[in-house]
Amino acid sequence: MPKLMTLNLKQKFTDFLKTVFPETKFELFLFLLFLTAYGILGTVIAWDYRIIFDNRIPWDAYFSFDNRAIVMTGGGFERHPLANYFFNWIREFALLFSNGKKNETFRLVLAWCSNFAVSLSLVQIYKYLKNIITLPKKISLLILFFFAFFSTPILLSFTPETYTYTLLFLVLFNYYAALKIRKEEKIPATALALAAVSIGGLTITNIVKVYIPLLFEKNVFKNWRKFGNLVLRVLISVSVFVLLFLYRLDFKFLNFLNKSGEQYEKFSNPKVTPIWDMIASWFFGGNMLFSGFVIKDYHNKKGFQYKALFMDVYTSWIPYVFLGVILILILWSFAKNFKNKFVQILIISFLVDIVIHCVLKFGLHTSYIYGGHFIFVVPLLFGWLFYGYKDSPKILSFLYVTVSVLFFYLTINNVFRMAEFFNFLEMYYR
Repeated sequence: MPKLMTLNLKQKFTDFLKTVFPETKFELFLFLLFLTAYGILGTVIAWDYRIIFDNRIPWDAYFSFDNRAIVMTGGGFERHPLANYFFNWIREFALLFSNGKKNETFRLVLAWCSNFAVSLSLVQIYKYLKNIITLPKKISLLILFFFAFFSTPILLSFTPETYTYTLLFLVLFNYYAALKIRKEEKIPATALALAAVSIGGLTITNIVKVYIPLLFEKNVFKNWRKFGNLVLRVLISVSVFVLLFLYRLDFKFLNFLNKSGEQYEKFSNPKVTPIWDMIASWFFGGNMLFSGFVIKDYHNKKGFQYKALFMDVYTSWIPYVFLGVILILILWSFAKNFKNKFVQILIISFLVDIVIHCVLKFGLHTSYIYGGHFIFVVPLLFGWLFYGYKDSPKILSFLYVTVSVLFFYLTINNVFRMAEFFNFLEMYYR
């Protein structure tokens, strides 16, 4: 019996490695390709400029990212309840290479950790397209590289932030959950607890996304034993998360409620920009297509002055057309695959962020930083749209050409905007 248990554990560990990391030579090639491309970008930024981490700049140096605050403390406990533990490891790992100094080597290690996470996220996207949707390689690669040029993966590839690792954990969990549902297997309590701690621990509102796939397990609402088992698994994972969170708070839960109220008031005040344009230009568009930039004067409350870069709304009609086409394709995918439970999981997950940012308006004025929470849904829904017309060559060709044109415009725009970003770095962050 112990031998059988050992073999079972070895098999589970092997399956875990195959799920998380590149499984085939081609997947390894893709991973190394992205690691190299993003790595060159991150290395130049980390080595030649101080914007990734400067001890004098606590927050908002570029696009409202809180690099220093996140690296040093994990961020506020009310939004990032367990991130301090995770970033303690990241910080100590970087300090190990920099001999305890927060210098260019320290920045370089932070950038490469982010690079590794984003590159692995892209491999997970490819695995989902290939193994869950079963798309041909040609279509999968078009969608994958389209996503790789989104503003969110580009920025997160060198940014030490919670969103970087949330992107990886959410894409990985969606792929893992899809594998389980396809095999008509239940998601174990251990996997749920690990997902709740990693995903919800980095950003608390994302924890609800961990439980969405459970709604689509086979006969879970028709068999009271299966439903009871589902409830038990949820309770176990929530209990693990809550206990770890309360331990961080010294079991003073009222502090969390009070601080959460303050944060909602701070980040939900309406801005001068019309709400529809904040949604279009920042929540939806800003996580795919860079807009123009605005430079503002900031200080660290201790006298140090610095320049901060933010995204402006779009000033041309072309980006709005781009976003309109993307939205039409997403809605088309949902309509075509309305009864598909995998698509329903993605849509419900996306709706969580729409409610948080667009309805409740939390952080809507800087929602271009939250893309790691949801923007990966776009390529996956594109994949399901292609799947829906796998037997219609003419429509497939139309979709392929459409996405190719979108990809071309996205690439030209984002490369141009990144050149502007480097001009900003050259002027203020040498």
